[in-house]
Amino acid sequence: MISNTPQTYTVHVVGGGLAGSEAAWQIANAGIRVILHEMRPSRMTEAHQTESLAELVCSNSFRSDDAANNAVGLLHAEMRRLGSLIMRSADANQVPAGGALAVDRHGFSAAVTKALHDHPLIEIDRAEIAGLPPAEWGNVIVATGPLTSAPLADAIRELTDESALAFFDAIAPIVHKDSIDMSVAWFQSRYDKVGPGGTGADYINCPMTKEQYEAFVAALIDGEKVDFKDWETNTPYFDGCLPVEVMAERGPETLRHGPMKPVGLTNPHNPTVKAYAIVQLRQDNKLGTLYNMVGFQTKLKHGAQQRVFRTIPGLEGAEFARLGGLHRNTFLNSPRLLDGQLRLRAQPRLRFAGQMTGCEGYVESASIGLIAGLYAAADARAQSLSSPPVTTALGSLLGHITGGHIETIEPGEKPEPGTRSFQPMNINFGLFPPLVDAPTRKPDGSRLRGNEKTVAKKQAMSARALADLDRWIADHLRVAAAA
Repeated sequence: MISNTPQTYTVHVVGGGLAGSEAAWQIANAGIRVILHEMRPSRMTEAHQTESLAELVCSNSFRSDDAANNAVGLLHAEMRRLGSLIMRSADANQVPAGGALAVDRHGFSAAVTKALHDHPLIEIDRAEIAGLPPAEWGNVIVATGPLTSAPLADAIRELTDESALAFFDAIAPIVHKDSIDMSVAWFQSRYDKVGPGGTGADYINCPMTKEQYEAFVAALIDGEKVDFKDWETNTPYFDGCLPVEVMAERGPETLRHGPMKPVGLTNPHNPTVKAYAIVQLRQDNKLGTLYNMVGFQTKLKHGAQQRVFRTIPGLEGAEFARLGGLHRNTFLNSPRLLDGQLRLRAQPRLRFAGQMTGCEGYVESASIGLIAGLYAAADARAQSLSSPPVTTALGSLLGHITGGHIETIEPGEKPEPGTRSFQPMNINFGLFPPLVDAPTRKPDGSRLRGNEKTVAKKQAMSARALADLDRWIADHLRVAAAA
């Protein structure tokens, strides 16, 4: 039940996914009471299977953890500096995944749920917010994600006078490890890369000959797919999570240059013969009993999935703990609708966070929940909080969401569905402002050449980001906390 305590100093967070969970944690740690509203299990979604907070419904990977060379790894590091519950729980429940940070999905969600449940300033309410939050709630974060319930989505749409953009998100199958034929498959990370908690042999690899690959691609294209409803037919896919059969339809070599690329891997069963294509599976739980088919999000019907995926060498007898699926994803035209602190221009008491703001990926979603939580806590204390520097991963992602895209529609013009340019975005170095002085030489004074320049540039951007974030924390967050 919701407490009858006056709401003046209470922040309401609607949605218990990664963004909402992180927002609630940041608010409570700032000393502000928060009520976290999560409708599961009283009302489930098409994709969730449990009532746990921060449930992972797609991949179990948080992607690269390399803070020096990868933008998402840099975002990991920034969130850790900001006391992120999501990153703390991920680090505590990591499983081997080469250079990536992957987690035991159930352990991760359990850790987040326990931390929020045990926090003395957090109250969890298991009821649906059917429509706009009550008017007396003066400080609200809406973090209901891509599966926002219809009554709330309709209310937001009516309030903003804009149709929400939408796309499809697909889920990859999970295979029982003991059903994989290891006389055909083998353990190896690409280029033997050792990642967090890894050994350099963290992926299961299934090789294909040219003939097997071509037959597999044909079977993907011919396989029976999930039918779209009439209202879904014009909904696009997000390129970062394309179904494997959609990739196959883009050309016969697309998969071989994407999730099935054979580079950096050597088959110990037949080391002199190079595979034409390779399917990789990544550990999905801490016990190492379940493996996720990397890049194999799919809209194939379940029968077709089992038939087609069992043609992959090593997976002929595969037993699936979960088959792939497809769900519709919605997000706001945030640059038009939200201000620089993620508040809805039409009703500033409402702040939005997570995927529905137009970011993509677990870490990105949680990071926007984090900054939304910091903003909401500052509002509750009647303080102002400046935005994180645009030179940081968090600041650059926030900038994209609140206006960093290229607008193709004149201000004030009402766009027609499908004509807007704003699209979901993963964090990447292309969102960062350029370096004032890009590195041109190595420490020994010799010139950087070719890819060395790109590597040096990324490392310089990462170093700049962390230095700027540390200054922002010292100048703004610590001052605000002391006040």
